[in-house]
Amino acid sequence: MTDHHDPYSALRIPLFRNFLVVTCLVGMGTAAQSLAIGWEVYDRTENALSLGLVGLVQAIPMLLFTLPAGYLADVFDRRKLMMWSLLGATLSSLALGIASYNNAPVEWLYVLLFIDATFLRIGWPARTAILPLLVPVNLFENAVKWRTSLMQVTGIAGPAIGGVLIAINIQAAYFLSALSSAVFILFLSGMRLPEAPRSQRGNMMGQVVEGLRFVWHRQVLLGAISLDLFAVLLGGAVYLLPIFARDIIDASALGLEPEVVLGWLRAAPAAGAVVMALLLAYLPPIRRSGHILYWSVAGFGVATIVFGFSTNFWLSMAALALTGAFDNVSMVIRQVITQLSTPNEMRGRVSAVSSIFIGSSNELGGFESGLVAELTTPIISVVAGGVGTLVVVGSWCGLFPKLLSLGPLSSLTPERLASQEK
Repeated sequence: MTDHHDPYSALRIPLFRNFLVVTCLVGMGTAAQSLAIGWEVYDRTENALSLGLVGLVQAIPMLLFTLPAGYLADVFDRRKLMMWSLLGATLSSLALGIASYNNAPVEWLYVLLFIDATFLRIGWPARTAILPLLVPVNLFENAVKWRTSLMQVTGIAGPAIGGVLIAINIQAAYFLSALSSAVFILFLSGMRLPEAPRSQRGNMMGQVVEGLRFVWHRQVLLGAISLDLFAVLLGGAVYLLPIFARDIIDASALGLEPEVVLGWLRAAPAAGAVVMALLLAYLPPIRRSGHILYWSVAGFGVATIVFGFSTNFWLSMAALALTGAFDNVSMVIRQVITQLSTPNEMRGRVSAVSSIFIGSSNELGGFESGLVAELTTPIISVVAGGVGTLVVVGSWCGLFPKLLSLGPLSSLTPERLASQEK
């Protein structure tokens, strides 16, 4: 007799369900604020470089503070650390709204955005590492599936809400972000977590290095993080979408303007990711997770190649939707591996390592795609990225055979992973 699969098993746990709701609320508020500040800065400066600076002042805290934040998440109470992080983000969002209302100099907006991004970054590893404490181990895979599903929906809904608020009153987007953070603080203040071991306070740099070494000496963990890193680094087609929408994809028969084509193309990966995320939530637990991970990254590469060669609007949309779908599969597997293969007292640092690797590869991937497109053509840049992803998959099969042979995700434990590495 086979076990009955309950796709809603993680959602039936009130603590996880409520945590997921408030996390999505904060995600929507942050996305709305991000859209608003980009719009306001460009509207006031009419300078494309000003938009680049918006991205830069948010990227710098990620590079500077993610690894130290991982240390803090391992030695302090993660719930309280998140509350202090959210309190800072609440106040900085309020300050952004007030500065916007008073038409403060753009430089002040940059400073406040940097502060806001810093507070959010300090609490990020704790927010990620706390998830395994909310559900039993056997339901963690299902929890990650629902988390990715709703975060994908949030990624679509947040900018949409932000667009509506901008049209009504741009300061409302900043105040929505502040309100969502305040609601999260109230939720956390009443949340009770089971006792779990923490790391001892000590030399921060030494413990950060310890986290890096832990990842380096775990073949399954290092393979999963690095595979995703190089796939994102090489598959940066999304950064070249304006060129494809205007100069390559022919949508004249559909009567669509290039700006409309661009909007549809940008939405396609998210739509594919949402569909796949919901499908994964309903499917039974993944059994041959190593094979599925490699095939999903390979599928991402093939879909990228198809998009690079396509001049047909619908084929391009389908290819981009598949990149989002395949990327969602690899993201679920990587997140489960990262959390379940790591002891609780190191989850903050390991989450920080994974976050900074994947986050920086997004930015570097955009630079790589733009540079290759400038030196060759946009088509060559995208196709070469897809081919490079396939080469990485083939290479990683040989470099990380234990990742390839990984079975059910529910079988992952720090002890089992450590014994396999010996």
